[in-house]
Amino acid sequence: MTMWTPMKKRANSEPAARTSTLRRGLLASGLWLGLGGPALARRYEGYDFPDKLQLGGASLQLNGVGKRAVAIIKGYLAALYLGKSASTPEQAYATPGPKRIQIYMLLDVGAEEFVKAVNKGVQRNCSEAEKAALSEAQPAFIAQLRAVNKVYKKDLIDMDYLPERGTLLSINGKPAGNAIPGPELYQALLKVFLGERPVDKRLKSGLLGGSPD
Repeated sequence: MTMWTPMKKRANSEPAARTSTLRRGLLASGLWLGLGGPALARRYEGYDFPDKLQLGGASLQLNGVGKRAVAIIKGYLAALYLGKSASTPEQAYATPGPKRIQIYMLLDVGAEEFVKAVNKGVQRNCSEAEKAALSEAQPAFIAQLRAVNKVYKKDLIDMDYLPERGTLLSINGKPAGNAIPGPELYQALLKVFLGERPVDKRLKSGLLGGSPD
């Protein structure tokens, strides 16, 4: 269970600013319950995911939700937003326009665990040609993850694809760095979740509109 070793709790004196930042991030994604959230949403594991959201000037729809879990430990909930419905990985990869992978943390995790998951997922699911095309983009994304250091329970992580800009990582609504240009990185990230050897098979099923449990 290397991916979900709980981190030590933060001191009670941790600034309330983090909660404020989280609220802003959830508001931006339409997830903050009772604070202007959408009228239509899918409720999963006690959290509401909006049926639709706006990204990069496009309207995206919720394709599916699921959770990453090891035994009884739940690591995070995830949602996939696309411009049109996709029930297979190939359809998701081929969907044009902006895309979003949204992760809602259920426990504290060191960013290095995400680094390992991304590197392993790319290695397992991408062809040699695809990996070669990531020679600059993947290290840049890994550097952004490492700069985050840790993510905490109730943090909101968005991995967005904007065709005119590339892949943008945000934590609680705040960009973690500059967008990484090109489509190759985001295709690889999708394959981490949806590929032949995904990070979690039940999560893959949920993101593609099937049963997440």
